[in-house]
Amino acid sequence: MTRKFSLAHLTVLGCAPPEMTYIAKMAGYDYISIRPIYMGLPGEPNYDISSNKIMFNQTKKALEETGIQIHDIELARIHDDVNIKDYEGAFEASAKLGAKSVLSSIWTDNKNFYIDKFGELCELAKQYDLNVDLEFVTWAGVKDLKETKEVLESVNMDNAGIMIDTLHFNRSRVNLKELENLPKEWFHFAHLCDGPEEIPTTKEGLIHTGRDERLYPGEGSINIAEIVSKMPEMVYSLEIPHLKRVEEFGYAEHARRCLVNTKDYLNRNLD
Repeated sequence: MTRKFSLAHLTVLGCAPPEMTYIAKMAGYDYISIRPIYMGLPGEPNYDISSNKIMFNQTKKALEETGIQIHDIELARIHDDVNIKDYEGAFEASAKLGAKSVLSSIWTDNKNFYIDKFGELCELAKQYDLNVDLEFVTWAGVKDLKETKEVLESVNMDNAGIMIDTLHFNRSRVNLKELENLPKEWFHFAHLCDGPEEIPTTKEGLIHTGRDERLYPGEGSINIAEIVSKMPEMVYSLEIPHLKRVEEFGYAEHARRCLVNTKDYLNRNLD
């Protein structure tokens, strides 16, 4: 079985898209998953390739030289003040580079509002032949698989999908049986990573692991193989940020170790 892997931007967040493209090629990935939608978070670089033409052209050149492809972009958040049209520049630029999917998440509790806006997001993305994959995040507005399923069934768009992140799956305490009987066409890619057995009880604790200290598959207590076995075969994006390891090994070596450890884990537990 030949699995396809993508290097998620959060894993190498200090690297602009051109650099992470070359790192992905050297490490053996098939795709990259980039963050061209700037969220203004503290310490997070701005990789808006729609307005930074030099970065756009450098990314295009890196993709052409390496044969690496962009699988997905992020993060098209649905929040109370969102203007869906603000995402169009990122969609257009990324589509020109061959991106296939847009990752989205919901950060408001207003159900009627977020269902309406997610439908609008799917309609905008469809103009650029992009799927929109909704991720539930443990500390977000839509925080589990049940709520995510309700959104997808409500919008009923053929380019709407679901993105399972194994850390959030575990920390939202989703039952494996919930993955059964979901439409296969909803699945385009998944985030793989591991985490410690203890689930933090505070938002700050959840965020810390999620952004700064995820583990290689097999290092923690998440039964990744069982989750993967319940889903159809698809692209696996390795979102494994770990600040201490990046400081110790550098981005390139950390990215390589993410892939080596993930392949080894899946080969041992699934094949």
